[in-house]
Amino acid sequence: MLKDNLIMLRNINGYSQEELAEKINISRQAYAKWESGATVPDVEKCARLAEIYGVTVDSLIKTESAEGIGVLPPAPKGKNIWGSITVNDRGQIVIPKGARDKFGLVSGRRLIVLSDDEGIVLIPAEKFEENIRKIMELASVKN
Repeated sequence: MLKDNLIMLRNINGYSQEELAEKINISRQAYAKWESGATVPDVEKCARLAEIYGVTVDSLIKTESAEGIGVLPPAPKGKNIWGSITVNDRGQIVIPKGARDKFGLVSGRRLIVLSDDEGIVLIPAEKFEENIRKIMELASVKN
């Protein structure tokens, strides 16, 4: 819910209720009512809050949760939290439907698996190959 996200985002960003109230030009008491769920901000104030926190209005008003973690903070603008998956005994995973739909992942689509010390990432092969071509072109121009 909105009130949960407001509390989480304020704490993550280290703001007091008073600081946020000043940023959006309202009283601290009015802001406190949003966090308690007694009232809700209008659309313009939601847009301002989303801007301050770098999230979308949609993610500000929705609550996402993950098994074993609980309620998650809204993802930054342009980022998504699709949920958790489980690797089966053959090493296979099922990518959540929302992610498959957003990225056009259909049977036979090639993905590149990348990683660092913290995790892995999947990127469509065409996008990866396009980026590599651009890097190689830049490298050849500099030499």
